[in-house]
Order: sequence, then structure tokens, then C-alpha cells
Amino acid sequence: MTAAAHRTAAPSAYDQIRRAIIEGSYEPGARLVEQRIAEEFDLSRTPVREALRTLEAEGLVRIEPHRGATVRTLTVDDVVDLYALRARLEGYAAELAAARRADADIVAIDAGIAEFGAAIAHPAKDPVERARALDRANGTIHAGIVAAARHRHLEQLLSRTVDVSLVFRAFRTFTPEQTRQSHEFHQMIRSAIAAGEATRAGALMVEHILQGRDVLLAGLDSPGSPAPAASAG
Repeated sequence: MTAAAHRTAAPSAYDQIRRAIIEGSYEPGARLVEQRIAEEFDLSRTPVREALRTLEAEGLVRIEPHRGATVRTLTVDDVVDLYALRARLEGYAAELAAARRADADIVAIDAGIAEFGAAIAHPAKDPVERARALDRANGTIHAGIVAAARHRHLEQLLSRTVDVSLVFRAFRTFTPEQTRQSHEFHQMIRSAIAAGEATRAGALMVEHILQGRDVLLAGLDSPGSPAPAASAG
């Protein structure tokens, strides 16, 4: 059964468990006990079990014999490697977008940038809600750039490379200045794509992705900071 079919069969279990992992309610390394989760979300164990299998396929959960399911953890080296790969792939996507974009693509990217700017101008008081707003807008921007690249295989690679829990963690960690810097990067990348400046668009995207990496690594160096969960910018 595909991941899409799993989500159709148990959307509530999948969505709620996934959100809990991404937003840090279930911390890296935490055991995911089916019965406990079923009681927490008022579900039966069957959709919980199916959701955990889907999340394992996505890289957010690890299931081992005799131990059950746990939230996957990453080492610092894992984070460095993931972001190096993501920077290369998204940099290439930005280059292609500059060569292949249509007017509708720029409109879609602009919509995400406007949403990101609104989240900065009117931030939610709750830090989780603030991170959610930034994360949603960021996703719209990056998805718009990848769509403009017109490269199906690259899009598939990025869907397996971008670590959603790391992205969310980055937005919870960003200072106001770092968030504004991310907003500025989005605008500069958009301008380069719209102008057809492929090399500049790619270089800006790489620098933008590595900015998110550096924020995460600085957080990992802080005393008492937990290792991040697996599948961030």
C-alpha cells in the first residue's frame, strides 16, 4: 500500500502523529507505543499502526523487532550531510527555475513570500503557532521554485531529502533577525529566477539552505539540546 493510501485509510492518526513528531511533542528517541497513542488521540490501534508504518517509510519513525517504534534521531554528521545534499539539489532547482519558469510560477512564489512577510509582521504569540505560519509560507515558496524547475525526478529526490522536522525546528530557533534574513533570501532568489539569472539564483539558494543548517548546528552545540528528529529553510 502506498503512503497516499495509508493516509486515506487513517488520516487522523497519520496527521496527528506526524505533527506531534515534527513539532517536537514526541522527542527524538521517544518510544511510540500504539496503545498509548491510540488513547491520547481517541483512536483504535489499527490506524495508529498503519500511520507508524507510513511514517517509517518517510523517515520520521524507526521500527525495530522486539523494540517497537521510536522517533528517529540524527547525529550532527547526519544533519551536515542532509543539508549539504539539500543545498546542492535546491540550488540546482533554482537554476532550472530561472531557465524554465512561467509567469504563473512567479505568482505562486510571490504568494508564499507575501505570506512569509505577513507572518513576520504579525507574529503569533504562541511560538509553535508562529513556527507553523512561517513553515507553511516557506513550504509554499520552496515548492513553487521546485515546480518552476520542471524536473520530476529532482522533485522526487527533494521530497525524500528535505527534513520537515528540521525545518520546523529551525523556525522555532530563528531569532527575529535570522527570520528577516531568510525573508530577504527568498526575495533575492525570486528576483534572480524572474530575471533568468540561473547562476545567481542557484548560489543564493545554496547560501539560504546553509543558513538554516548553521542555526540548527548552533542549537545542537548548546548545553542540554537534544538531537533532532529525522524526516528544514
